[in-house]
Amino acid sequence: MRLDWRSLFGRHDLTEQTIIFGIGNPGSKYLKTRHNAGLWCIDKLATAHSIVIAKNTRLNILGEGSIGQSPVVLVKPKTFVNDSGRAITSLLSRYRTNASRFIVIHDEMALPTGKLRIRPDGSHAGHNGVKSIIGALGSQEFTRIKIGVGRPQGQDGDIDHVLGVPSQEEYASISGSVRAATEAIETILTEGIETAMNKFN
Repeated sequence: MRLDWRSLFGRHDLTEQTIIFGIGNPGSKYLKTRHNAGLWCIDKLATAHSIVIAKNTRLNILGEGSIGQSPVVLVKPKTFVNDSGRAITSLLSRYRTNASRFIVIHDEMALPTGKLRIRPDGSHAGHNGVKSIIGALGSQEFTRIKIGVGRPQGQDGDIDHVLGVPSQEEYASISGSVRAATEAIETILTEGIETAMNKFN
């Protein structure tokens, strides 16, 4: 009898699933910092679509479910931002997928606070988390959702800025872009990335 290899892996054969990965730092210390905007979006998606993110692996916390008719995996890495590639490598092995099935959400200093950009591919543009992911995937061809957190003001450097907690006004603005990012992801999954770019960029 011929053995169907898909049956060996059950739900781990996720070639039809989209892996949505939020870049951020683990732990309560970083929870409210600008660098964790990607994780805020993952939490909002989970709430909106009743996906429980509770499956612990060595490098990630996972939630499997659907957004509309599209099966997805929501991912909160346990690695720090600059080491995001290790978490991605673990997902590649676990789900036997490729770069094109990833949507990566991250903070972006090059965008004004509260702005949103969707890109189908491209360089890391100085974001160390994205740089690490490109190295792990061996490809730049994965979707990015960029959430603007603005440039540092005054004496703050880049690191202090992204690891800082936004003001109440900034937080409201970033939260608005996080809501837009969740809608953009829903649009990507149902209507395609071109439609999402035209609507949200």
